[in-house]
Amino acid sequence: RFHQTKRSGARASRHPPRWRAQLDFPLSGHGRIDQWQQINSPFYVSNGPFAKQRNPPKPDQGRPRTVKLRFRGESTNKVDAKGRVSIPAPFRRVLEAGDPVWKSGENPEMVIVYGDHRRKYLECYTIEAINEVGDQIDALPRGSRERKMLQAMFDGQSLPTSVDETGRLVLPAKLRNKIDLEAEAFFIAAGDTFQIWKPETYEAEELADREAWLDDLPDDVDPLIFLNQPKPE
Repeated sequence: RFHQTKRSGARASRHPPRWRAQLDFPLSGHGRIDQWQQINSPFYVSNGPFAKQRNPPKPDQGRPRTVKLRFRGESTNKVDAKGRVSIPAPFRRVLEAGDPVWKSGENPEMVIVYGDHRRKYLECYTIEAINEVGDQIDALPRGSRERKMLQAMFDGQSLPTSVDETGRLVLPAKLRNKIDLEAEAFFIAAGDTFQIWKPETYEAEELADREAWLDDLPDDVDPLIFLNQPKPE
């Protein structure tokens, strides 16, 4: 870039190149800020107190980001005579992420809540999700009826378990009988939990109820509009 043209005589000695007059230390050293070091300068200083990075990192660049995974999707899987059923692979990834002590090669822990007689499905929680519910229950007044009922439903009427090495879940006969589960199980995501239904029960009740709700909406209403409702004061 600093390529010179040969000059001769007194003119050359009286008028040295402008950059030479200002450059009184090596480019890689330290020294004063001069015109060639100002903003938008064609020069680049590799170090020194006034060195600038050509591509400075963004504020969040290089920092680990934690994203809470959610269960998504639905699946119908076979149940064998011993109550073993395969959990959808995407669900297993969420169970692993939701188990604080899980390590690669180990089986993630989870909790199945079968609850009261009104529940016609099994609700499966990650460890983080069930702990969050437990914290909310513990925040209720000790000895209150609400706290006792919720403790019975979520602490008492639940089953801590884990996914086995083949990605299957073993459902005891008590849980299968409660929801009348037989040859197949229907899995459906529900945010930070997933549910296990008898396929026929889900179609007759849950699916039918959702379709009826949608049919009651005007044709030009998108259900997403309900996400923008103002919060009650």
